[in-house]
Amino acid sequence: MTHIYNDPAEFPSDVIMGFAAAYPQYVQRVEDASGFVRAGGPLEGKVSLVIGGGSGHYPSYNGVVGTGFADGAVLGGVFAYVTDDVASASPQEQEKRRGIAGTFTVYKMAAAAAEDGANLDAVERIMRAANGATYSFGVAFHGCTLPGADKPLFTVAEGHMDFGLGIHGEPGITSAPWMSAKDLAGKLVETVLAERPEGVSGRAAVLLNGLGATKYEELFVLYGHVNELLDAAGVVQVAPEVGELVTSLDMAGCSLSVTWLDEELEGYWLAPADTPAFRRGNAVVSERFTTRRTGAGHVAEKVTAEASEASIAAAMVARKAVDAIYAVVEENKDYLGQIDAIAGDGDHGIGMSRGSKAAAEAANEAEGGVETVLSDAGHAFGDKAGGTSGILWGLLLEGVGKGLGNTEAVTSERLAGAVQSSAQHLKAFSKAELGDKTMLDALFPFVDTLVGQVDAGVSISEAWRSAAEACRTAAEATASLVPKIGRARPLAERSVGTPDPGAVSLGLIVTAIGDVLGEAEADTSAARDSMDKEGQPT
Repeated sequence: MTHIYNDPAEFPSDVIMGFAAAYPQYVQRVEDASGFVRAGGPLEGKVSLVIGGGSGHYPSYNGVVGTGFADGAVLGGVFAYVTDDVASASPQEQEKRRGIAGTFTVYKMAAAAAEDGANLDAVERIMRAANGATYSFGVAFHGCTLPGADKPLFTVAEGHMDFGLGIHGEPGITSAPWMSAKDLAGKLVETVLAERPEGVSGRAAVLLNGLGATKYEELFVLYGHVNELLDAAGVVQVAPEVGELVTSLDMAGCSLSVTWLDEELEGYWLAPADTPAFRRGNAVVSERFTTRRTGAGHVAEKVTAEASEASIAAAMVARKAVDAIYAVVEENKDYLGQIDAIAGDGDHGIGMSRGSKAAAEAANEAEGGVETVLSDAGHAFGDKAGGTSGILWGLLLEGVGKGLGNTEAVTSERLAGAVQSSAQHLKAFSKAELGDKTMLDALFPFVDTLVGQVDAGVSISEAWRSAAEACRTAAEATASLVPKIGRARPLAERSVGTPDPGAVSLGLIVTAIGDVLGEAEADTSAARDSMDKEGQPT
């Protein structure tokens, strides 16, 4: 488990601060953002490769910012893809596979192409080629424990090992009794080579990757057998790597990745690199590029948009609504984590708590109208929550704020329309469909009911409460669905009987917001009655 931390919610920020202090010769932190760029800033005239994902995977992703590799890295919350994991989807649905350690080789080759002066289209072509040639398969011996948590995200039965794990804390897909290193090597190699494409040269970049708590000595024992099996299968290993390059906090386990090489990909795989966590050859900045400093430490002046008195008044209600989001998520975060752990990585409650806390802080610090308040809250939610839920909630809050604006009064019709427009944009962005077992399965019953009630002339508080009831009902109904996208999809059958965590948290949130709207409507009515009485003759 993770022993060294302060506030678990601030763990990613603390990691970023310490990393920047340790490696100033390689990176500089981007102010007010969760990430880094190369020391000295982007290179003029060079395609910049920015990589990223959740924290907890070091050395990926910030550890490979430097010459010959990434130009920048963005880090979300812990476990916040590339499509190399053969266990997560069939060969016929390769585009639905998740990324595990193969992300390292794919990013390395694309980065080398960019360093060599390739244009944007060429870098994209190389990355797609590397991704299509990369296959991985992993095994877990026990799950990882998030900072501050008292138990791992998943457990492996005593005397067993789980195959088909994810690097975001997801459990394996199948379980098998413990086997020797020799037999384990056979299982990993056989599974990966089963998808060996026709016509490949036989030359391959091979990575045996430790997931955080598997010692290097164990990996070397395993690699000895992997090496023999690959040799016997006619695989020529080109600069193989054995070690921890894409971890999952303290997960015990490992994965085997094979990227089939042609002459071009091999050249990029072997190209020099110099980063905090990975070095190869003698990497120097090409004289074709010049460094442009970005001004580390510069904080942009904040500009507050003009707002009407009506929008400023609505912003006060919006702040209370965002506070209510944080309160209800915090109250239910353990339950949200429990239902997420059934088929996912178990961090939905923690991520939503972290994101909603940041959103509440940002909303209460924001000045101006309702658009400004909700936009700041959305930015903070997406930045701090990590993962898909953080992105979606950030977009949802920002979208509602944009729909309301900073100048117009917030009427029932404007609020319903803003929520509907933001939900539609969210659906298009997520590429999910109704029935895929996501938060959308609860969001659109909410939206449809809200718009219908408002169109019928019902007050906004009553319309919202009716919509919230429809949302909760729809969220519970997702228990019968089979997930078709996202991290839960590889363990789809395991999730049947448990509602989607994102849908459940949405139901909790809109219910809490309904209470805020009801109080605001009551206050407005009381104020109007008071004014009417004051205007009557004595």
